[in-house]
Amino acid sequence: MSAKGGKSGRRGWRVPVKTARGRKSASTRWLQRQLNDPYVAAAKAEGYRSRAAFKLAQIDDKFHVLEPGRQVVDLGAAPGSWTQVAVERAGAGHVLAVDRQTMEPVAGARFLRCDLGEEEAAGTIGEALDGQLHVVLSDMSPAVTGHAATDHLRIVALCEAALALAEDLLSPGGAFVAKVFQGGAQGDLLAALKCGFRTVRHFKPPASRKESAETYVVAMDYRDGEKKQGA
Repeated sequence: MSAKGGKSGRRGWRVPVKTARGRKSASTRWLQRQLNDPYVAAAKAEGYRSRAAFKLAQIDDKFHVLEPGRQVVDLGAAPGSWTQVAVERAGAGHVLAVDRQTMEPVAGARFLRCDLGEEEAAGTIGEALDGQLHVVLSDMSPAVTGHAATDHLRIVALCEAALALAEDLLSPGGAFVAKVFQGGAQGDLLAALKCGFRTVRHFKPPASRKESAETYVVAMDYRDGEKKQGA
């Protein structure tokens, strides 16, 4: 996997994008970023479905949550780049991709169409698992409004839903990785993470654009048995 640290042979020159008639300036800026993003180019070259693959790879390079043989659930999996990385690192047959919309199959992974907001979601996902669950991944993101406080609350709600699923299904020693926005996991969410896991860290992988408010919370060594006993 290349594009480490955002470096590329294209560094030193940029593809100019003119504002075409009928194209909004925001669309022009987005296109400019896409054309000049080394991770976009690397994703295409290496067969990943999006540049987000490098975010998970960089998270795992630092924290080593995707060990061979670990059972993984990838929440909000579409279009499937995180699932691709999870299969590469945990192994074929060990990854369950979950999304409320359909997704093109990823070799070595199973797919479950399920809405995490539904009451029966945890039960449905639990029934679809093949053995114990060791890792819950969530790159879910809400529709961004541009209002920082609102967007933060929305993504915290998604993170809380993913954490609730993890608390129901994770085996002791398991790991949880989820996207949050600038400010990270705070308040009740951070307290729940610290209660349930021995180690909680925030990390912004190099593949996350500098201007993006996203960061990731990485919680490791789930202590389910201790928590139930009041630890």
